[in-house]
Amino acid sequence: MPVFALLVVTIVLGGCSGRTTDIPGLQHDVQSVNKPWTHEGFDSAADKFTFAVFSDLTGGERPHIFEIAVAQLNLLRPEMIINVGDLIEGASSDPDELHREWDWFDERANRTRAPVFYVGGNHDLTGVPLQTVWDERYSHRYYHFIYKNVLFLVLDTEDNTAERMAEIYEARNEALAIVDVQGWDAFGGTEYGKMPERSYGTISAEQSDYFQRVIGENPAVRWTFLFIHKPAWDREGDVTFAAIEASLADRPYTVFHGHEHFYRHIERHGRDYIQLATTGGVQFPDKGLSADQVTLVTVDNDGVDIANLLMSGILDKTGHVPLNGDDVCFQLADCQEE
Repeated sequence: MPVFALLVVTIVLGGCSGRTTDIPGLQHDVQSVNKPWTHEGFDSAADKFTFAVFSDLTGGERPHIFEIAVAQLNLLRPEMIINVGDLIEGASSDPDELHREWDWFDERANRTRAPVFYVGGNHDLTGVPLQTVWDERYSHRYYHFIYKNVLFLVLDTEDNTAERMAEIYEARNEALAIVDVQGWDAFGGTEYGKMPERSYGTISAEQSDYFQRVIGENPAVRWTFLFIHKPAWDREGDVTFAAIEASLADRPYTVFHGHEHFYRHIERHGRDYIQLATTGGVQFPDKGLSADQVTLVTVDNDGVDIANLLMSGILDKTGHVPLNGDDVCFQLADCQEE
């Protein structure tokens, strides 16, 4: 059984005397009916916790951003950190190069106080070479866990057959070669850019069955969170993610995803589906709010509160962005030369 520490705040009020009144969680010596504070219902409870979410690093990771995000997350002190995929560039088929990319990501992620839970995106999992390296290092591409009676579901939207994955991998490499020459504006016209898997991903029947079983086995959790890279529900004819949604039924849940590199919030089935922007990835200001961000989610028995924080506004005790980040551009729309 978990043991929770009681937070005791002692307020010493100058110029006052008399017996100290002992209220759970608070000590003071104010004897009057009227007191110089609003109430004594501290926003602290055993059932409450906060976790953080960060988003895509890829499409040409911009230097120094993710290192600053790690420093800022350490200031914010969430209990855990999770993401929505696309953690490495993953453009190589050379296992040694892929391992080097993951080593660099892991080295930075391991600087956090809180544990970081990984979600795979297309840059991480498209193609047998990337999947093989992931499997060697991290084992599971989709999984679940429970923390303080809250269910966390981590999905894989690169869950294609081997034959289809080979086709997607070849088309993706051709598209990236075109982007290198012509820029991201040419991406949508490539064969890969037109594939439904590129925009919406794939969730296999096996994966869908797994999450339906997990959801069914955990009917009494306080909340359920889904972390998924691509918006699988937007794919025409989708049945596998729809089955997961159906199994969630009337329980409270929230979905976080990434992939498009700009922020968007929609309501679906009366629930929040939140597309995060970037945490160091390429930005597309013409699409919407495209900026570097982290998200804080606080859970208690009353529900969920979600706060999106722009990295440019998370300052340390000196009033500066950590790691000498004052001159770093976190939102390209504000930094482009006229």
